[in-house]
Amino acid sequence: MDSPKRDKFFSSGKLASLLGVSADTLRHYERKGVLARPRRGSNGYREYPAEALERLQLIRRALAVGFTLDELAGILQVRDRGGRPCAEVRELAASKLTDVETRLRELRQVRDELRATLQDWDIRLARRGAGERARLLEHLAKKPQTTRPQSKSPLSPRLKSGKKERK
Repeated sequence: MDSPKRDKFFSSGKLASLLGVSADTLRHYERKGVLARPRRGSNGYREYPAEALERLQLIRRALAVGFTLDELAGILQVRDRGGRPCAEVRELAASKLTDVETRLRELRQVRDELRATLQDWDIRLARRGAGERARLLEHLAKKPQTTRPQSKSPLSPRLKSGKKERK
């Protein structure tokens, strides 16, 4: 006899709310191949099996630690076909850790540069005359750059896209 959990289905709205995501996110996951297409109820609405909740929790946690949807799609497809992608998962996670450690070093360099810049600016602000501009940004532009240019995002391009940077 099947457990009651196996017979339970969630609407996309209910499942999305349980995870704190939108129904659009669920459809996106379907398109990316990390979530199986659900059955349709008599009303045409999506009905996800209870197992989809566990799958989505796995996906959300994997995304949180740096896996991309494309990486997960490949891994989960292998796993769903009975394969054992454990070594690949481990290798990807190790690569992500290396990326995070690199980014942490970069962020420490930026922090140190900002500290030094602020100390310099405090001196310049204290020395300026009343109504006189300190021209802080102009002095910043003249200062030799010790860190590489940063993107708008605090994540490196590799971490944002999940792809390896070309060197």
